[in-house]
Amino acid sequence: MDITEARVRAEEVREQIDYHNHRYHVLDDPEISDAEFDALMRELVALEHKWPELRTADSPTQRVGGALREGFVTVRHRLPMISLANAFDAQELRGFDRRVQSALAGEKVAYVMEPKIDGLAISLIYEDGVLVQGATRGDGETGEDITPNLRTVGSIPLRLRRDIPGIFEVRGEVYMPKDSFARLNERREEAGLPLFANPRNAAAGAVRQLDPAITARRNLAMFTYALGFAENLKVKTHYEALELLSEAGFKTNEHTRVFWGIEPVIEHLVAWQDKRFDLPYMIDGIVIKVNYLEQQERLGATMKSPRWAIAFKFTPEQAETTVEGILVTVGRTGVLTPTAVLAPVLVAGTTVSRAGLHNEDIIREKDVRIGDRVIVHKAGDIIPEIVRVLPEFRNDPTEVFSMPRTCPSCGSEVLRPEGEVALRCMNMACPARLRESLIHFVSRGAMDIVGVGPSLIDQLLARDLVRDAADLYLLSEGDLLSLERIGPKSAQNTLEAIRKSKDNPLYRLIFGLGIRHVGERAAKLLAGHFGSLDRMACAGTEELSAIPEIGPAIAGSVHDFFARDENRKVIERLKNAGVQSEEQSAETEKPLNGKTFVLTGGLESLTRPEATELIERLGGRVVSSVSKNTDYVVIGKDPGSKYQKAVKLGVTIFQEADFKDLIESALR
Repeated sequence: MDITEARVRAEEVREQIDYHNHRYHVLDDPEISDAEFDALMRELVALEHKWPELRTADSPTQRVGGALREGFVTVRHRLPMISLANAFDAQELRGFDRRVQSALAGEKVAYVMEPKIDGLAISLIYEDGVLVQGATRGDGETGEDITPNLRTVGSIPLRLRRDIPGIFEVRGEVYMPKDSFARLNERREEAGLPLFANPRNAAAGAVRQLDPAITARRNLAMFTYALGFAENLKVKTHYEALELLSEAGFKTNEHTRVFWGIEPVIEHLVAWQDKRFDLPYMIDGIVIKVNYLEQQERLGATMKSPRWAIAFKFTPEQAETTVEGILVTVGRTGVLTPTAVLAPVLVAGTTVSRAGLHNEDIIREKDVRIGDRVIVHKAGDIIPEIVRVLPEFRNDPTEVFSMPRTCPSCGSEVLRPEGEVALRCMNMACPARLRESLIHFVSRGAMDIVGVGPSLIDQLLARDLVRDAADLYLLSEGDLLSLERIGPKSAQNTLEAIRKSKDNPLYRLIFGLGIRHVGERAAKLLAGHFGSLDRMACAGTEELSAIPEIGPAIAGSVHDFFARDENRKVIERLKNAGVQSEEQSAETEKPLNGKTFVLTGGLESLTRPEATELIERLGGRVVSSVSKNTDYVVIGKDPGSKYQKAVKLGVTIFQEADFKDLIESALR
């Protein structure tokens, strides 16, 4: 391939990646598997590496983050990013409407209602359809240039999907989804780091990282909510502008509605008091805007806020209850975590009976004591948390709670490592650490050993049948039959699940080992770089840190893990038991090598990702469309047009049961 052919191919691949990225991050409707998307990215990276002149500012490869930066440059907004006035009840909204009506001499007014995303306001500048700058709101007049970080956010298009010449500004809100926020705080708590108070703080911290690679790992998203400065765009209404932005490739909120007059707006707000808790992201209110832009222009703005918009803010959901006790548990990395046991109380739609206290600094700062009356809420609408203590309800002197100086599980001395807020049990043989590490090892994201859960692990530990993960592979049918509620069939199924896990991809084993700071993403990067556990174990921190996205903390943790004799012994025993410790690169040995599958309809016993992983593990490929080159089409409930096309082309069609038989046969 010469440079001319490479240029044509690079443009084709970029267009494909942009298309599929839009379907995944904006439409939530992917057409291809993660493996196919990754293959396109690898091809583009290879082309741009061989011919650097093909690399463009809007290339999808620029999302992954570049080099560390020394600081942020200040930029001035073309139009001020002023904040909104707030309303807290229906009467204040009616007052807003009266002011609008008065200024417009009684004209009929349509209002647009949009969920108020609890994130970080940003400005994006495009020139001839290509993203050239992204900045924070800052003080409204000037913000910070965070373009490299915003390039990593999948729902921000690097190139517009429709032709808009000249300079074009978009306003939006970068946010962190609730599930990403929960996982982030779990990792930070496990690492002994301070927790983020809410998704907004987490998102703000992520976009202001000097290393864009850190931003890329935080799984941020963006909703676009307005046009800013635009040279060549003529639209009449705010809602029309949102539709245009959606066509251009931006993610706009599906819950946006238009109403004539303020009363329908107020009626619609009632449903949102509870509905907001069902959203996968945080909102702290509803924004109400005059729809017609000409009316907005006439209404104008004060120095602080526009006269044509207002934010209705929800009352935070809080409740009062009593602290009945404080429990301290030990996690798989040895972190001691205190948890308040509460008198059950209803908060944000669910009953709360426990609230995380995280570490002794927070207990001391909030002065939480057993017997206290407290105010609780859900941080990020997810995590129960004590907001404050009500000391006026203390009748008798209460004892100040202190974290234990020895491990509540094994009695070993606990330490607080320098620079951390958490106490840790340093005993690798601690029963509590062993229990949690085994639960992690068999979990779905790790070795995925179906049928081995916490209750079975508890019994195995109580009978002293397992002392580390390797012992799971030495269990016999007799061992399992000696346990409660385990019959012959159940024992056989469990042993078969354990046996199958030996052939898992290497990254699953790395993740399952529970190395501190190493999540699923890092495990995949490490497996891909080293190809074997032995090579990874011999790597120094310098080599580890040189891997893209593997920072000093992960590198140090991996090196320390393999430096411990007890860990190396467990790994050696896992290898002796037949657990795969190398990447399986011999494609010819895989039973489905070269076979192409299409999945359509709802599968009952497997999710799409699970079915895809099974096929890929056995050497096959999952593609999105049926062609004459497709080997098999697997159909579930309510198959779509792909089924009809398969019939027309004469492609082999499998019902779910046939597919499972094929997989089981291939796994034997």
